[in-house]
Amino acid sequence: MPQNCIYLQCSEELFEKNSSIAEYEIIENLKTDHKNIQNIITMHNTTNQMSRRHFLATTGAIAGTALLNPLSDIKAKTTGISAPTGKKLRIALVGTGGRGTSMWGRDILKSYPDYLEFVGLCDKNEGRVETGKRIIGTSCPTYTDFEKMMNETKPDVLIVTTMDSTHHQFIIRGMELGADIITEKPMTTDEKKIQAILDAEKRTGKTCRVTFNYRYSPHRAKIWELLRAGEIGDITSVDFHWYLDTSHGADYFRRWHRLVECSGSLWVHKASHHFDLLNWWIDSDPESVYALGALNHYGKNGTIRAENCRTCPHTDKCKFFFDITKNKNYMELYVVNEKYDGYLRDGCVFKKDVNIFDKMAATIKYKNGVQVAYSLTTYSPYEGYRIAFNGTKGRLEAWIQESKPTSDANYDEIVLFKNFNKRQYIQIPFGTSGHGGGDALLKDQIFLPNIDDPFQQCANTRDGALACLVGIAARNSIASGQPVKIADLTSIQPQEKKLYKRIL
Repeated sequence: MPQNCIYLQCSEELFEKNSSIAEYEIIENLKTDHKNIQNIITMHNTTNQMSRRHFLATTGAIAGTALLNPLSDIKAKTTGISAPTGKKLRIALVGTGGRGTSMWGRDILKSYPDYLEFVGLCDKNEGRVETGKRIIGTSCPTYTDFEKMMNETKPDVLIVTTMDSTHHQFIIRGMELGADIITEKPMTTDEKKIQAILDAEKRTGKTCRVTFNYRYSPHRAKIWELLRAGEIGDITSVDFHWYLDTSHGADYFRRWHRLVECSGSLWVHKASHHFDLLNWWIDSDPESVYALGALNHYGKNGTIRAENCRTCPHTDKCKFFFDITKNKNYMELYVVNEKYDGYLRDGCVFKKDVNIFDKMAATIKYKNGVQVAYSLTTYSPYEGYRIAFNGTKGRLEAWIQESKPTSDANYDEIVLFKNFNKRQYIQIPFGTSGHGGGDALLKDQIFLPNIDDPFQQCANTRDGALACLVGIAARNSIASGQPVKIADLTSIQPQEKKLYKRIL
């Protein structure tokens, strides 16, 4: 359910004239039935001295438009993935790791029991699939043979949460065996696999939805609204810099993600999130990419190393020591089941086999002429991102802090600068589910009936492909030292105006 959105707004110019002015509080309540939106505008006189940043401008265009609510009327007319009339959606899941068993297992079964049921779980690790079954709380059969599961259970929908480099296998075969697909991002890891997925979708007539949950968080939806409303005019350039901290960032170097052959590198596994946001916000397709990257911190750069943290003789010296024994879920899912496949969830971040970059930068040109400067750092003391959109009429920027925030605020803030005018501060209350509040809204749109898509957040294979292709082009650019054209990678030809196709 979308959270109520609260915005406090005031004119900065008026503040400068009188620091004890009336404070305008605009409260938008989304009714629980999502059919009506009630705008309540109240005025509170205050005599307190207030800082400029406490006030939120403006008394102008934004205050009088639907822009106030980034999630307004999200429950409306159309339908998500649906089962035959009067029946529950039959779900099969392949990949019973952490994401599969939680977000796409236990959580959806708990949230949508009247709409779906699990008919099969599959994982190559026979111990982990049984553990996953217990975590999810289902009584459905388990399999280590994917073909057998599909043939015996005949699901309506297959959810794919396996290792990134194997996504294409299950997406393609799942469609061939009659299922629509819900896949975790990235859709896959190289251009040949992307083309194979696109061809299979066309050949089978089935659909594949890529779960870009970042699109659904309230503050990102708000940015989309402001840009679509032309608040800064035509977008001309974007500065986008993402920081992963020494906890989350390091974790990619412990796991299979550290190998480019498994994850496609963080250009694909992680940055496809960011590139999808750019594609969605800019409303155009990426045309070319030039990139740089290096491995400067993890892997071979360490002075101490071991196979994994539990067996490491340097635990008292290593700031990256991860005691997996303190995580009950990881112990049950991974450690207990190491005997089946040897996979170590607490691998050493300084293993010499690490072959992905830990710092990356790219210049991306869009078909509509927008230029983007992007970077990703994986060993920052804090986590979050800074983004700024430059336009013909102004600038929109945000500094989103996802860990170790510098204040105790319970909101994200967007700053809108109008040329020849005062700046405007817009506060977006934090969402209550994962990924900035996006997870719950994404799943609602997929599994509940009568959900509209007013913000064009539903992502199909074209969206999934283009998000991956920016990262793949960046990889190829680093290898060649030359810019790479997106049109040279697959049959997708970049368009000046982003194509939108809702998956029903």
